[in-house]
Amino acid sequence: MDIEEIKKWYMEALSKYLEFSGRARRKELWTFILVNFVISISLSVLDAIIGMGIGFIGTLFGLAIIIPSISVGVRRLHDIGKEGLWILVGLIPFIGWIVLIYFYVQDSEPGANAFGANPKGV
Repeated sequence: MDIEEIKKWYMEALSKYLEFSGRARRKELWTFILVNFVISISLSVLDAIIGMGIGFIGTLFGLAIIIPSISVGVRRLHDIGKEGLWILVGLIPFIGWIVLIYFYVQDSEPGANAFGANPKGV
């Protein structure tokens, strides 16, 4: 995956920041998570260098992406045929996170489902 493709999938997730209907591919979700992780690490280093306080810039970034993160997570759950409310299982420490990761790595439901057409076009 080259930088243009990463940019495409990240911007796809960001552009649908208030869209909780439809489906999202694994590539869209995991690219979004990876880029946010890299940005968060970079902002932590920047925080340490400029001494803005512990995590001040990172906290602002986290607040800015919380809604898009929930949105892409809900659409990913829709892609495997699960209700978006399953994202709340992530509030359960450790076990909930494992359940969500298990759901997030599942392949798309083939064809259309109750939440829309398959984003892979299959």
